[in-house]
Amino acid sequence: MLSAGPAVSTSTPEAEAFVRFCYQRRRVGWPELYDEMCAVATRGLYQGMGHEALAEIGVGFSLFETPRLAQLVARVVAEEQAARKAAKAAACQVIAAA
Repeated sequence: MLSAGPAVSTSTPEAEAFVRFCYQRRRVGWPELYDEMCAVATRGLYQGMGHEALAEIGVGFSLFETPRLAQLVARVVAEEQAARKAAKAAACQVIAAA
C-alpha cells in the first residue's frame, strides 16, 4: 500500500486565490468548503478552470491530496477571518471617533 506521505504546506498563489474565491462564495470551513470547491471546479466557475486545470496550479481533490488542501483551506480561512475582524474593528474606531 502506498502512503500519501506528510502533508506539505506549500501552495501556489493561484491555488490560494481559488480557495479565496470559493470561500467568498460560501463562508464555511473544512469540509463544507471542499464541497463548494468541487462544485466550482466541476462547473468551471473560477476563470473557466476545471479539475485538470486546477490540478496544474496545485489544487488536487484526490484522497491523497486532501490533507494538503485542508491545510491550505485552514490557512486561507484564518487569514480571511482575521482580515474581516480587522476591518470591522477599524470601522468601529472610525464611527467612535466621529
